[in-house]
Amino acid sequence: MKKIINSSHAPAPVGPYNHSAAFNGILFVSGQIALNPSTGEMVQESIEAETHLVMKNIEAILKEAGIGFSDILKCSVFVTDIQNYGSINGVYAEYFNEDTAPARELVDVCALPKGANVEISVIASIPN
Repeated sequence: MKKIINSSHAPAPVGPYNHSAAFNGILFVSGQIALNPSTGEMVQESIEAETHLVMKNIEAILKEAGIGFSDILKCSVFVTDIQNYGSINGVYAEYFNEDTAPARELVDVCALPKGANVEISVIASIPN
């Protein structure tokens, strides 16, 4: 049975979707952008600050499900400027152990919601 999991510590969805859905021990987390959960405003003073907030928003949703970054199986990263790859990757690496980091793709796209420069979605395992 599908279970919807939302977090009051992550920004409200900007469309008809939930933060995440769990099914058969797998958590599917919707793409997160750098929306401040308290104000609903985008944080874009730098690509590093934007990426950190995206990761913190993901962390809030994972915590609501009772898991953490070590439970992530797959990340999908979407960027509007591939030239930001190194900066995004540097921040991203702070959240994972290199030996156990999840599978990932990083895709350059023409635009993201609310003018975001980076969006990340994840698939994670929910231990029994």
